[in-house]
Amino acid sequence: MTCVHPICVITLPPETLGDRLEHAIEHHAEDIPVDAEPGRKLGRTIFWLAITGVSLYLVFPSIVEVLGSWRSITRFSIGALLGMAALQAAALGCLWALQRLALRTKPWKPVITSQLAGNALAKVAPGGGALGAALQYRMLVQSGLPPAATVSALTAVNLLVFAVVLALPVLAIPALLHGSVDRDLLEISAVGLAVFLVGSGVGALLLAKDRPLAAIGRLVQRVRNRLRRSAEPLQHLPQRLLRERNRILQTLGPRWKRALAATVGRWTFDYLTLLAALVAIGANPRAGLVLLAFCGAQVLAQIPVTPGGLGFVEAGLTAMLALAGVSPGDAVLATFAYRLFSYWLPLPLGLAAYGLHGRAA
Repeated sequence: MTCVHPICVITLPPETLGDRLEHAIEHHAEDIPVDAEPGRKLGRTIFWLAITGVSLYLVFPSIVEVLGSWRSITRFSIGALLGMAALQAAALGCLWALQRLALRTKPWKPVITSQLAGNALAKVAPGGGALGAALQYRMLVQSGLPPAATVSALTAVNLLVFAVVLALPVLAIPALLHGSVDRDLLEISAVGLAVFLVGSGVGALLLAKDRPLAAIGRLVQRVRNRLRRSAEPLQHLPQRLLRERNRILQTLGPRWKRALAATVGRWTFDYLTLLAALVAIGANPRAGLVLLAFCGAQVLAQIPVTPGGLGFVEAGLTAMLALAGVSPGDAVLATFAYRLFSYWLPLPLGLAAYGLHGRAA
């Protein structure tokens, strides 16, 4: 589950991304439509519904095209569908483990139910990322966790998840040197292991050392200022990145290595779901190009004008897969299969989790 667009960390001074995440969770926790007055925040709701309606109208053809490919689902074997479901379950398991580490709690149930419910709300509510995080916060507090520590933990989790997904395109550079992935489960596993190991190594370096992270901040700041000469120059980005990194380390403490492994595992299994969908229908894509397409889709999913980036992800992912050499028909079908497991199926799971939490409360 994500809350705000990760790119905002380099565009909105001087408040840090972590500060805005904490503010969003605390501010929207009172706006969750649980025990709320009907019509509350009506103006904001109407505004978001209008923006969402216009956006969905613009991307509606892409949604129809992707969803219409369900008739070709028989191209997937039962084993392939079960494999993709298992990969998504592993991705969720990594996220639950990460949140449990950050929250420093032993029970799994409140972490799992709150994450599923918050994630589902984020995928259906206009601008729902903050609402989803706030619902998870409320459910965790109702389960007995301390409010202040819960806000800090959820903020650290989101920061770490953002940081890793933004770093993933770097891993595509060596992967581009590899040829196409054949219909071989062992080769797909090798690709996933390589992504996990390299991602964990890069993440550990940036979390443990100041100089590499500061160098990246200076590079991004320099490029941004050259590209936007007419805008106010961006300043102090390296220092802000270091503050966000320190916020993560302060929350996680000595558990940061396990948290990093869980975060990289979360994105690795998610990426492998898309790669497995392509291989299952006979496409032989380059793993590096698919990784770039996957990263682009994750950024598109943060666009707050449609729930969960609905429409934007479908349009962007199919286009990027086509640029990666996948045939248009295969790109549409693979996108449908990936979104089926990563977007649509978690919705009823979230509703069931919320109902389970309500009965327990």
